[in-house]
Amino acid sequence: MLGAMNRNLTRRAWLGLAAIAVAAWRPRPARAQGYLANLAPEEPIGETMKRLFGGRPIKDGASVITIDMPLIAEDGGSVPIAVDVKSPMTAENHVKAIYILAEKNPRPLNVKIGLTPAAGQAYVVTNLRLADSGPIRVVAETGDGSLWIATRDVRVTVAGCAA
Repeated sequence: MLGAMNRNLTRRAWLGLAAIAVAAWRPRPARAQGYLANLAPEEPIGETMKRLFGGRPIKDGASVITIDMPLIAEDGGSVPIAVDVKSPMTAENHVKAIYILAEKNPRPLNVKIGLTPAAGQAYVVTNLRLADSGPIRVVAETGDGSLWIATRDVRVTVAGCAA
């Protein structure tokens, strides 16, 4: 039927139909996550760690977690970071989540990424916004609830955020 319509409609008719479709289209308001004022209040890194992990013990993960990022960040607005967690990523033994926290940011939790065994590897690359020089903490949570932490210091020459 569409083929028959194609032969009967001229280019002018198609343009008229397109104009009607555009006129009938109404933009919907964007569904935002919220305004900055509605976000959690600024909190120190200790409270953020307690809120995220409670009283669970956190093991030293320097041998398990590799953090690749510059030692000196010229622009705190965009600091590249790559995190690799050594894990077989099987159903029995896998990384469930990776958290990246910047101690000097007003809201320390920068990134939380959930993973499944289907990911194949626990490897994440992103950019951070950093307010000031200080340690970056990466916490890996495994499927059995174990927590591993690694830390990397970075020096920021120009602050990148206030939030």
